[in-house]
Amino acid sequence: MNQTLKAEMPIGQSIGETVRIVADTLFARISSGEYPPDSRLPSERALAAELGVSRNTVREALDVLESRDMIRRRQGSGSFVTYQLDSKDTPAPGSVGERTSPLDHLIVRSIIEPEMIRLAVMNMTPKELDELAQTVARIESVRADQAEFTRCEEDFYRRIARSTRNPLLESCYELTIEVCRQSFRTALMRKHLTPDRIQNYQTRFNSLFNAIATRDVEAAVEITKLHLVEEQKLFLHEG
Repeated sequence: MNQTLKAEMPIGQSIGETVRIVADTLFARISSGEYPPDSRLPSERALAAELGVSRNTVREALDVLESRDMIRRRQGSGSFVTYQLDSKDTPAPGSVGERTSPLDHLIVRSIIEPEMIRLAVMNMTPKELDELAQTVARIESVRADQAEFTRCEEDFYRRIARSTRNPLLESCYELTIEVCRQSFRTALMRKHLTPDRIQNYQTRFNSLFNAIATRDVEAAVEITKLHLVEEQKLFLHEG
């Protein structure tokens, strides 16, 4: 994300680290469009169960978001997104997004994703597997729409990140998604996402899902590592 909530907090106002992580995670989902403007957030109970924290922690995180005018609470109705992301926004000078190159991004993914996949294979519930299967079906339905393929890919990995049951890891991965959305990365992705490559990626996602569904940790991690190696080779070749 372009700036952290910590940087925005007024002097003299502090929040706990767990509350900050939850607030950052929710903000990342809002800024990415997963929770679009005017949509209702999941209930406090649902968020607490998903993120593995107490309802009081979720409530405090929502207080932070409300104080930053990102959400609005309605008595008896829930919390609604008010944050509007300007599609013309560019990374702030000196920000992580501005300083991160595509190769930097791929290197960080190569560090995070194999462990993220390993934890997800061990922790993913049957319901989460069903939801992941639906995402894979959406991926396989794409023919040449690069933007739709990118959205499906983000959804796939976001579900994997949540299934790790590690809110800090999930928050870190949300940051990689946010950086991925920056203009330099978008241009690179548009360049290499030909229909043939989309089809190739669809095969990989299908293989990865099958490994996850059968709880084959080694195969899932190996598929992920090979995919990232190919991504780096592609970037270096086209760069």
